Formats: sequence, C-alpha cells, structure tokens
Amino acid sequence: MRALVLALIVALVAGNQVNFAPEFDSGKTYKYKYEAHLLGGLPEEGLARAGVKIQSKVLIGAEAPSTIALKLIDPAIYEYSGNWPEDVFVPATKLTSALSAQLLTPIKFEYANGVVGKVFAPIGVSETVLNIHRGILNVLQLSIKKTQNVYEVQEPGIHGVCKTHYVVSEDFKAERIHLTKTKDLNHCQERIFKDIGLTGYTERCAECEARGKTMRRAVAINYVMKPSTSGALILEAMATELTQYSPFNILNGAAQMEAKQILTFLDIKKIPVEPIKADFLHRGYLKYEFGKELLQTPVQLLRISNTEAQIVETLNRLVTLNVGKAQEDSPLKFIELIQLLRVARYESIEALWSQFKAKNDYRHWMLSSIPAIGTHVALKFIKEKLIAGDLTNAEGAQALLSSVHLVTADLEAIKLLEGLAMTPKIKDNPVLHELSMLGFGSMVSKYCSENPSCPSELLRPVHELLIQALLRHDNDKLTMALKVLGNAGHPSSLKPIMRLLPGFGSAATILPHRLHIDAALALRKIAKREPRFIQEVAVQLFMNKNLHPELRMVAAIVLFETKLPMGLVTTLAKSLLRESNLQVASFVYSYMKALAKTTSPDHSSVAAACNVAIRILSPKLDRLSYRFSRAFYYDAYHNPWMVGAAASVYYINDAATVLPRAIMAKARAYVAGVYVDVLEFGVRTEGLQEALLKIPDVSAHADRLTKVKQAIKALSEWKTSPSSQPLASAYVKVLGQEIAFANIDKTIVEQIIQFVNRSETRTYGKKALAALLSGYTLHYSKPMLAAEIRRIFPTSVGLPMELSLYTAAVAAASVEVQASVSPPLPDNFSPAQLLKSDISVRAAIAPSVSMHTYAVMGVNTAFIQAAVVSRAKVHTVVPVKMAARFDMIKGYFNFQFLPVQGVNTIASAFVDTYAVARNVEDIAAAKIKPIIPAGPVTLPLRHNFISQSSRMAYFTESRMATSSEILPIDLPRRIITKLKIPKVFVKKMCAASQIFGIKLCAEIQSRNALFLRNSIVYTIVGNHAVSLRVSPAAGPVVERIEIEVQVGEKAAEKIIKVVNMSEEEEILEDKNVLMKLKKILVPRLKNSTVVSSSSSSSRSTSSQSSSSRSSSSSSASSKSSSGSTSRSMSNMVDLLDPIIKMSRRSSSNSSSSSTSSSSSSSMSKQELYEMNFTKNHIHQHSISAEHVNSNSSAQSFESIYNKAKYLSNSVSPAVTILIRAVRADHKNQGYQIAAYYEKENARVQVIFAKLTENDNWRICADAMMLCNHKLMARIAWGIECKQHNSTIIAETGLVGKNPAVRVKMTWGRLSDSTKRYVERISEHLSRITVENGVSRTKVKNAPKQIQLTVAVASETSMNVLVKSPKSTIYKLGMGLPVSLPVGDTAAELEAYPDNWTEKMSYMLTKAHAAECTMFKDTLITFNKRKYKTEMPHSCYQVLAQDCTSELKFMVLLKRDQPQEENMINVKIENIDFDMYPKNSAIMVKVNGVEIPVSNLPYQHPAGNIQIRQRGEGISLHAPVYGLQEVFLSFSALKVKVVDWMRGQTCGLCGKADGEVKQEYSTPNERVTKNATSFAHSWVLSGQSCRDTAECYVKLESVKLEKKVTLQGEESKCYSVEPVLRCLPGCMPVRTTPVTVGYHCLPIDSNLNRSDILSSISEKSIDLRETAEAHLACHCTAQCA
Repeated sequence: MRALVLALIVALVAGNQVNFAPEFDSGKTYKYKYEAHLLGGLPEEGLARAGVKIQSKVLIGAEAPSTIALKLIDPAIYEYSGNWPEDVFVPATKLTSALSAQLLTPIKFEYANGVVGKVFAPIGVSETVLNIHRGILNVLQLSIKKTQNVYEVQEPGIHGVCKTHYVVSEDFKAERIHLTKTKDLNHCQERIFKDIGLTGYTERCAECEARGKTMRRAVAINYVMKPSTSGALILEAMATELTQYSPFNILNGAAQMEAKQILTFLDIKKIPVEPIKADFLHRGYLKYEFGKELLQTPVQLLRISNTEAQIVETLNRLVTLNVGKAQEDSPLKFIELIQLLRVARYESIEALWSQFKAKNDYRHWMLSSIPAIGTHVALKFIKEKLIAGDLTNAEGAQALLSSVHLVTADLEAIKLLEGLAMTPKIKDNPVLHELSMLGFGSMVSKYCSENPSCPSELLRPVHELLIQALLRHDNDKLTMALKVLGNAGHPSSLKPIMRLLPGFGSAATILPHRLHIDAALALRKIAKREPRFIQEVAVQLFMNKNLHPELRMVAAIVLFETKLPMGLVTTLAKSLLRESNLQVASFVYSYMKALAKTTSPDHSSVAAACNVAIRILSPKLDRLSYRFSRAFYYDAYHNPWMVGAAASVYYINDAATVLPRAIMAKARAYVAGVYVDVLEFGVRTEGLQEALLKIPDVSAHADRLTKVKQAIKALSEWKTSPSSQPLASAYVKVLGQEIAFANIDKTIVEQIIQFVNRSETRTYGKKALAALLSGYTLHYSKPMLAAEIRRIFPTSVGLPMELSLYTAAVAAASVEVQASVSPPLPDNFSPAQLLKSDISVRAAIAPSVSMHTYAVMGVNTAFIQAAVVSRAKVHTVVPVKMAARFDMIKGYFNFQFLPVQGVNTIASAFVDTYAVARNVEDIAAAKIKPIIPAGPVTLPLRHNFISQSSRMAYFTESRMATSSEILPIDLPRRIITKLKIPKVFVKKMCAASQIFGIKLCAEIQSRNALFLRNSIVYTIVGNHAVSLRVSPAAGPVVERIEIEVQVGEKAAEKIIKVVNMSEEEEILEDKNVLMKLKKILVPRLKNSTVVSSSSSSSRSTSSQSSSSRSSSSSSASSKSSSGSTSRSMSNMVDLLDPIIKMSRRSSSNSSSSSTSSSSSSSMSKQELYEMNFTKNHIHQHSISAEHVNSNSSAQSFESIYNKAKYLSNSVSPAVTILIRAVRADHKNQGYQIAAYYEKENARVQVIFAKLTENDNWRICADAMMLCNHKLMARIAWGIECKQHNSTIIAETGLVGKNPAVRVKMTWGRLSDSTKRYVERISEHLSRITVENGVSRTKVKNAPKQIQLTVAVASETSMNVLVKSPKSTIYKLGMGLPVSLPVGDTAAELEAYPDNWTEKMSYMLTKAHAAECTMFKDTLITFNKRKYKTEMPHSCYQVLAQDCTSELKFMVLLKRDQPQEENMINVKIENIDFDMYPKNSAIMVKVNGVEIPVSNLPYQHPAGNIQIRQRGEGISLHAPVYGLQEVFLSFSALKVKVVDWMRGQTCGLCGKADGEVKQEYSTPNERVTKNATSFAHSWVLSGQSCRDTAECYVKLESVKLEKKVTLQGEESKCYSVEPVLRCLPGCMPVRTTPVTVGYHCLPIDSNLNRSDILSSISEKSIDLRETAEAHLACHCTAQCA
C-alpha cells in the first residue's frame, strides 16, 4: 500500500513539473518584434559614432516536432553616422528594397530543448542575410539545466563554443522566469574569427597579454519567460554585446563596438507560418559562416556591375594620372583596383593581361596588383606566365616575393608553389627556384598557423629531396631543403633534420660544417611549436664537447629561443664551469648576462633564471675579453602601451681573428599582444679574410682597373684550389621567413669573372652612354600594398565586425637626362677617354610618393559598411633640376641647381578620424562625420550608473582641462551636463636664406580628443596636419644656385671678391703701434727674446689676455669713427696674443724638457701628467742658441704673416670654389672659398668669404710648415677675420726615448655660442672617456689652451695625454689596430718602398699576428701560456705549422747537442730556409745555399718572402703564406703567424685560437695535461741509429712496470700518450720524468703486445703515472 501511495505522489509531481526550456507548439505562429543595432566609436557621448540597425517582425512556427520555421515581416535597415545620442538612425530604403527578397524568405532550423541545431535555407539567401537570421537564433539558444539555477556550460553560439554562465530565478507570484546568460568571448573553446595578413608571421605573446589587454569582448542576455508544462514562452530577451579594442592596452582608453538586440513577444496565432516552394538546403549550424566579406575591403564600398570594364577604367586612370608624379589619391584608387581584381573571373584577368602586356606602364601596374588579390588565383597566374616566358626574371622574382607575402595560405596555393618549384624551367633559374622553394616553405608555415593539425604530407616532397640529396652528396640541394624546412617549421621535419646533425645521424659525419649550422638553425621555427623536443636535441648538441664550437654556440641560440626553464639554465651554468672552450663559455655567459637585463614580458622567466646563473658564473667568466664570441641582447618594453622592441646580435668566433666567423642580427617588435621578427640577417666569413689578404703585389702606380683585376685574380686562384672553402655565405629573413640566401663559392666566383670579362658587359655600358648622349627620359611608377592586416569576427546581431589596417603607396619618378661630350667620342672609345673630355649633363628628376594608411573598426559587408576610420595621408614630391659640367683637363667643375616651377608643398601629412556609414545601393549618400565635432562637446554624467571612484577620477580629469565648464541642471534623471571645447594646436615655423633666396616653412595643426582623456588613443583621434613648403624668399628673383670649382692656373679667373689690403700702409702704420702695444700689454717682455720664468709668464699671459679683451672692446666701440686703421691694429694685437703665449710656454717646456731625465713607456701616473716632451726641431741648433731658436718659430710665422697677410696679392689661387645664387639683378650673393699655396714658405692659406657687397665677414685659415718637425696654423673669423681667432701648433718630438706628437690649440676670443657648444662637447667626451676606462683628473692647466700629446708605447700601443684648462685626461697603452712604422716595423717596411697598399696590409697583419716566443727552456705559446720544456738533443720538433690540408708552412726547431744552440728550419712550399748560429753570428741558408750577411735584406724571387737582419738575429717574413715572422737570435726565438691563420696552426706554439684550456693538443688531437708530454709529442722521431742527424729517439707507448690493481682486478697498463725512447741499439745518457696517461687491461688478457699498441692512442685513460723519457742517447757501433 505504501509503495502505491509513493508511486502516485511521484507521478503527480512529475506531471506538475515546469519545463524551463523554450518550446514552440505545432500549428501555432509566435509573433515577435525584433530590433538590433551596432554602434562603434569612443565611449564618451557627444562624439560621432557609426552603426547599423535592423528592425523587423519575426514569425516563428513549428512545422514538425523538431523543425521550426522563421520568417521576417516588414524588415528595415537603418544607417547611423552622427553625434551620439543627438542624431538618429536614417533608413536605408534602397538597400532594404534590394535585400527584401532575401530578408522575407523564411528559413528553417532544428530546435529541441532550447538548443538550435542545423539551419536550412534556400540557395537564394546569401550568407550575409542568413547570418542576420543566425543573430536572431542566437537569442533563442538556451542550455537549460533542470536541477541547477547557477551553472556554467560550454555553449555553441554564433561566436563559437564559449564558456557561458547561467543564473536562473523564478518569480512564483508573477509566474515568470528570469534568466541571465553571460559569455566571456575572450575565453572560448572554439572561437570563430578570420585573420588575414600577418598569419604565420606573428607570434602570440601570452606574457604580454597577462600585463595588459588589447581587446575585451563579452555578451549578456536577460530573458523573461513564462513557464508552462510543455515549455517556456520567451516574453522578452535583451542582449548586449560590448567589444573594446585598443592596440595600446584598453586600460589607457579604447574604442568600442556595442551591439544590442531586443526580442519582444507580441502575439500567438493558431495558424502555421506560410510555407514557400523552395528547396531548403543544409547551410550549416548556429555558428557564423564567412561570406563575401573576405573579399570586401573595408576602406571603400564599390558597386560592381561590369567588372572587366571597371578594371580597365580604373587602370587607365591610374596609369594616366601617375605619369612621372604620384597623384595624391592614387593609393585609394589602387585599393579599388585590387578590389575589382578580387571579384573578377580568372578568364577576365587573362584577357586583361593579353590586352595590356605590350604596354610597359600598364604591365607594371598589373604585375603589382595581381599578387594583392590575395588568393591562389594570383599564384596560378604568375606560375603560368613564368612557364610561358611572359615575365622577365626581375618581374618574376618581384611577383613571387609579393605573392608569398600577400596570398592567403590554402592547399591550392601550396600545390601551386610546389608545382612551380619543381618545374624544369624554374629549376634552371637559380634565383626563381630559390624564391619559389623558400616561398613554398613560408606558405606551409602560414597554412599550419591557421590549421594546427596540418598534415605532414605537405612537406613530403622536401623530405624526399633531402634524402635524395644526402644519398648523392649534393650539398647545394641539402642546403635548399634545410632552408625550406626552416621556413615551414613543421614538427614532422625534426627527424629528417636530425639526420644531418652530428651525434644523431651517421651521415652527418661526412657533411661539411656549414650544413650542420644550417640544420641547427632550421630547428628555430620548430621550437616555437615543440619547444621541449627541440630542447632535448639542442642540449645534446651543446653538451657534446667533441663538436665544432660554432655548432655548439648555434645550439645555444636555439636553446634560449625555447624559453628555458630555471632547471635547464642552471644545468647550462654548471656545465660552463667545466667548459674547456672559452669561445663557447664566453658566448653563453654573455647571452645569459644580456637576457638577465631584459624587460620584455616573454623573456621574464628566462631573465630570472639567468640572474641566478650569472651569480654562479661571474667570478670565473666575467673578465673574458671581447676577442671571444659574444651575444648581445637589447630591448625596451613599455607596459602601459604594450609596445616594445628588441634587438639581438650574435658574434661567433672560433679564433681571435680580425673577421668573426659568423655574425647574426635580429630585430623584433612587440605590439598589441603579439611579436614579430621584423628583420634578420646573418653572414658567415669562412674563407673571406684569407683570400683577401692573399692578393698579390700591385704597384702603387698601377691604375684602379689593374688593381681590380688583381683582386679578381686572387679570387680566381682561390677558386682553383681543390681544398678551399666558400668565401662567405649570407641569408636574409623578413617577418621571420627567409626570403633569400647565397653561398659565395666557386660557382658564384666563376659567374662574376665571366660577367666582368664578357664583351656584352662593355657593350651594355657603351649603349647606356649613347642613350645619355642622345637624351634619356624615364617615367616610372610603382604601386604597393604594403600592409593588409584584418581580423573579422561575428557579432550577436549576425553582422561581421572587422579590425583592419591597410597601407597602400604609389611611388613615381620622372627622369630626364641629356649629356654632351666635347670633343665627340669615336665609335670605339675607351672609358679612359671620358677623363680627357669636357662633359655636360642636364637632368630633371622628380621623385614623388603618395601613401595612405587606414585603420578601421566596424561593420564591413558587401552591401553595407558602418565603421570608425582613422586615415593617414602622406604625399611628398621633391623635384630637382640641375646641370653639371666636368672638364678634367682644365680642372673645371660646375653644378647648377635650377628653380622648379609649380611646386610649393614638398611634403604633407594629414590624419583624420571619422565615422562613416554607406550602402552599396546608394553610395552617393554616404554619411561621413568627424569623430570630434567642430563645436563644444556635451558630456552627460549619469550619477545612477557612475561609481564614486570613477566620478572622482572624472572630475579630477575635468579640472585639468583648460576650457571646461560645468552647468548643473536639475533633471529628473539627475544628469549634469559638461561642455568641453576641443583645443586646436597650430604652429608655424619658417626659415629663410636670403643669400640663396629660399624660404622653408613647416606648419602643424592638431585637434584631438586629449581634452577628454590623456591617452595615446585619444591623442590620435581627431584631425592632424603637417606640411612642409618651399617658396622663394622675399627679394630679387634667384635664377639658379651655382657651385663652381676651378683647380689650377685658371683658378684666379673665377675670383669674384678679391680679399687683400695695402701692404705698405699696414707695415708703415702698424709697425710702431704694434711695438707700443707690446710694451703696454706685455711690460715684462720688452723687446728681449729671453723668456722669463713660468710664474711671470703666467702673470703676463693673464694681463695680456685682459688687455686684449679691453683692446677688442675699444676697437669695437670706435669702429664707426676710426675706420679700417683701428681695426687693423686691434687685429694685429689679437692675432699676436696666442703666438706670444704659445712661444713662452713652448720655450719653458723645452727648457724643462732638456734638463729632465728621459722617461720610458712604463712611466708612473705622476710622470704621465707631466709627460716631458722634447721637440725634435730644437736639436737642429746648437745648445747655446737653444732658447733663441725655440722662440724663433713663432717669430718666423709672424714675420711671414706680416709680409703678406693675404696671399692674393702675390700668389694665384690653387683652387677656387664659388657657391652662389645667380640673381636677376646680377648682384653677387653666396660664398667664395679660395685656397693659396706659397711654395717658398710652405704656406697654405684658405679664405672663406661672403660675396655680398660690403659684407666683410670671413674665415681666414693659414698653415705653415716651419720645419720638418713643426706645423703651425691660425684660424681667424669674423668681420675681416678680427673678431675671433685660434692657433694650432703640431710638432714631433720625444717623450723619453719614444717618438711623440704634440698638438696645441690656443684661442683668444670665442663667441658665446661657440663656448656653449664646446662645453657640451667637452662634457660628452668626458663622460665617454670615463665609461671607456680613460683616467680623468680635475686640475688647473693653462687657460685657453688644449694640448694633446701622443707618445709611442710600443709598436701597437700609445700613451695619450690631453690637457684642457680644467682637467687632464690620459690613457696608458692604448691599443692600435695596426703596427706603427717605428722600430723593427719601419725597417721591415723598407721591402715595400713604393707600395702603400702593401705597407698598410703589412702593418695590419703584423698588429694582429699571434706571437710565440722561446727563451732558453721556457716557451710562451700563441695563446700566452708559458711552460718549460726539455728538448731532446739533435731532434727536430714542430714549433709551428699550418695544420690545414694546404700545409702552407712548417717551422721546425732543433737544439744542437754539443753547443746547446737552437737551429730553425722553415719550409714554405718547396723552399727550405735554415737559420743557425755560426761564429758568433746567425746565418741563413736558402735551399742549402748560405746567404752572406752583407747581402741582407734578401728578397726571394719565387715568392713574397723577405729575410733581413734585426739586431743580433735574423728575421724571415712571409705574410702571404701565413707566416708573419720567424726570428732567431742567440738568446731567443720568435714565431708570428698572421691573423687569418689563428685556429689553423699546431705544434709547440699551439693553435692560436685563444683556448688556453686546450693548449696541450698533441698531433692526434688528444689534449694532455702535462707540458713535457705535450712538447715531446711534437718530436720528429729518428729513423736510424746511424743517421747523420744524430736524432736517436722515437715516440712509443711504454708499459707500466709496477703492478696495478684496477677495480679489484690485477691489470697491465700501456701509455696512451707516447714517450720518447732511444732507438734500438742505443742507450739513454740523459732522461727526464714525464707524467702520462695509461690504459689498462686485465693481466690475463689474450691480446698480444702488438695488437694492444696498434690502437692504444685511441683508448681511454684509466690512470696517470710517471714514466722516464729519454732526451739524449748513445748508440754503439753495432746498432741496427
């Protein structure tokens, strides 16, 4: 019974349960009123917005239990472009009529329990209209849970599958259900959007988005429903969607797009929806479907009726309006052409090409427009035309590059590029084949970015190409395949790439090193998708110390781009503590140190890890010099704007050479939460330095063509070398994709040589010259779609919202050139004849650029657009007309710049932001409204909706506004209205040159929204204009600006303004005045030539300078009355001031210098302050006349100057330069520069004067060579060169025993502006010097004087001292990049008496040479590591040799047994040089023939080899062969190798690679730890005990005599490192202990001794013990 009651109760409850899910009963029609609108703009009211509104009645009826029909009644579309909320929506009547047929067509959809299923519609309903229906269906989508009132679900909707929050409440009294549904559209499981433009190029920066957001989207829908048992009835639904966007972080202000929907229940009719006769096709689901909006540019709306005719019309207009000049609106018209081509059929494009391909202007425009179509149609067209031969190589390359960048990636585009790359005709063209292959990889990358599950089959052809190339050992194809896989970045390429990496594939061991590098670099893009897999591979490469250091450093680059975790960074740091290669250690440590300072968000975790690693490593690695490999990383990131930039440079070296082994640099930009690698390039210089330094000798008198031929000959010789490596290789990446690479190898060199030697090359040059002589005219225009970046996503209304950025530009140029040659050239002329001709050229060049940029946010469909647009227009035109004449024989050069008529504005930029609404049916009625209105902006503040905090911030901001007024008004809704008037910023700046008659004006106008909010977005919004105008200045008309240069005898004919004066008047009148002034101004000087003490000198100097100032002021005050005479006297005193002061100080310094002791290069700091300078020219006179002659130089300068103040009276100018404006009134205006040379006094004078009449301002510069060791110059400027002056004295001398140069600059009066500039420069230089380790001390020195003293410290370093009035700056041992021509270098340069090129080359190579020295038994290696060695008697040891396969040289060392003297044998090619001591002298033999000392220096005829005597020894020089110097004396020997041999040597001196930890490298490349064992490994073993050379030792493995127990087992051990032992039949007479490594075997091993020793050098070392090495042996007469 109880069970029955319970069952009845359950049944009763179930029968009365309310169903919340909406249902539509069959046979009924539900009538609703629907209204939806979209509005975009800034959130503040009173500003302009753009939008669309849709109104309609909606009939919904069930045709079947799960099939519902929906029909719109009386639909209407409205447009909005006006000030919100004052203006109203305007009906788009014509558009509504045009779309009424589609809008009125009913659709069907599946509907069950509130969930929308499949959507059906007739074929005649477009996707755009169907999406409007989806907007209504999206309101009906409800996921009801019967048991929960608050819950979350992943709900499908028009935006995709997004996380949705539900809150359900029931009002039992009113019988209503209130439901709220909200969606965060930024967190969707499946989000619907479409990116066009930068797909595949940008990478999402999650860390950047964590600090700020660029876009936020959310939807909230409120439902009121009436419950019932059959299903709920939706009475009202209100949806609000809000999108905020700013490229600079929405927290700093953002534009917004607001969508609202209201669905209101009206009535229920008991009749079904009227059906129509049509086939209802399945058209998808509730999710938004993209339609023709993908082809529609948001910049403009076109009504397309006849596509082909409109294309022809637009093309004609573009070509016609841009002939030689870019028309301002051409970029917009170019975008229109692209739009038309996108909707055109392929057949129409083919027909247009056939019509216009013969016309060059049209051809260029079409080839620039077709890639911008952006679909595979563009690639299909280019492929067909390339195969058909319709395009040149240049046109094809340009079209391919543009297409790869602009075409949207899809499977068809990928197949087209693959087919193009595999076409035989393209394969035969290296450039096109490379571009198509790299483009194929880039297209795969772009496709996989949009489709993460893209199949690996796409890259199968490249994988197969790689395998085939590996089997055939085709390195070029392997390189190509790796570059393509690197561009694609697909994880499936990891295994094929790993086959080419050492340690992962057996085939990698035979591949060249550069392929290993390419394979490692190909992992970088894969690392962005699979960082953990790449980390495993890269770590193994880095940890393998047997690999090439460069490969390990590249592996480190790949590793750090995977954003390493803390643990892995610490592991790397620990490995660096045990790292033996300093190049690798320096590189990784510097990379960590740079990353530790980063501010970019994506490297924040790596920066923290690197900070920890630096603390571990800095004590050991922080002091490595810059000659080791380095990584540099610099970045700057501004969090409030989410904008940043980063740059990284990798400097990879494997030896301390002048040229690095590789350099890579990359620039990255951060914007709007993404980053993009804008540009990257890399260069590897494998064999470049060696090839260039081997250029054969060329006479200094040889012409340039001969030198070029010799350089080409050197490259040709490199080319024929069988073992030579590539000269260099380079690659370029743009937007993260490699677009070009090149290996400069034998093939490239052969092509260059063939091109240079081709007769066609010379013929082409002659044709070009002939064209110039006959007149050449060119009109060129080039359009470009620089950027098309679009993001399209659906809104709740069903209309698409678009964020886009377009940049289009048109560049044009008009060139007209006419040349003439006198006398006329013959038909078979040579280029050298042009240098003996009179050439005239007239040219008119007018480059112009017009560029438009559009940033759009709003609705963009094929029939209606409503958006907020920010538009920037830039237009520049800089026409130049000029004429030139060159007469090389007469030394006359003339340049004329002629005025250009009709051009006023040379550059202008305009930016405006507006709201626009337009529809395709009534384009002429488009509504455009500026965002910022012309009048005051009314801003209502609704207190009901503004929180207290935001209200406070608002009023704080309003108080800061300069023009605001608050008018409180009592309204029912308590609205306070604020009026703000936008401020207009206007500024005009002009600068005019009256001399040249030119006026330049810049005008700036700006009116923005900063009065509303201080942020970057509000700064941009508004109107901004900048213009740059050039116009004639007020005054007479300037006909042209002319520059004339006349050199030689006729220079005097070009003098316009003669600058001279009556010498007789000057001498007679000024002589007595000068003497009186000297008595007054310098009372202690009198007329005596004896110099007073330094203290009195300083006092007289100060009194003199003060008198000089008073004299100058009095002279200026009496200028108008006393005329030129007083100016002359004042000028003479002014010019005399620095001479008197200089002569006193020079005499004083000379006196003190002559009595002081000489200083050495290792002087103390206190000594350096005084750096005693002894003049060379003093020693030309007797000691008794020293004081007189030390002062005579200044007097001689003055006496020569007084005899002829201006050389124009006695000497013709050597050069005259006129820079003038030729005016209509024929008055001279401009500048004249005349240079004079007086041979008798070695005097040079340069006069710079203005040509304007009665303008006496000029610059006078005089320089005299007073003797071979002293040069003096005076510079005066101002009116008649009397206002300001400066004197410079340069003289050579000695500091101690070292050559030195001293330069002193003194001055009298300087203008205030000059003083300010000098002070700024001084402060800047002081800051730089301190930062670079230069010592600086504040000390009072001589006033108005700067003194620079440079003394030679060594052949490659100098000591520098600078004294200024307030401080002393000095630097000891400043390194130089060249060896100075002093000491031994000066003597060595005598071998190149007339060849300055060879001298500079020698000085450069010597400065960077690596040096190895030996004193007695101590040897210092190339890497500066010192060790002691005991040499075996009479046996040669390899001191240094070229360890490459070329074996350019070998230096052998032997110590003679009886005398214990060193002997050297040098082998260069087939030449033997022996250097040995003989009779207390060092002698030399060449191929066994002794060269007498009297015949030195000796130049070998077979090569560039020089032998000369240096001190007590002999030096051999052969830098061309890599051997800079071999020096032998009784006390020491030296070996120097040139810079490009670093890392390629071996022997006792080491590798010269900077790796001191790997210094003891034996011939089998094993690194031993014992110096003696290392030295003995380089002994050349004796052959027989009867050998006359008396070398009786050999290297052999020895057995350890004592018993050894290893790992609990008795073992026998043999030395892995060989030990010197006497030959059979010989007994040791001298031994030394040496510690060597042993390899041990079980004592019962069956291997015999010969089997063990055959491979003992390859075995591992188990222990180290001491063995006995034999150094000298005695052999019996019966020895074998």
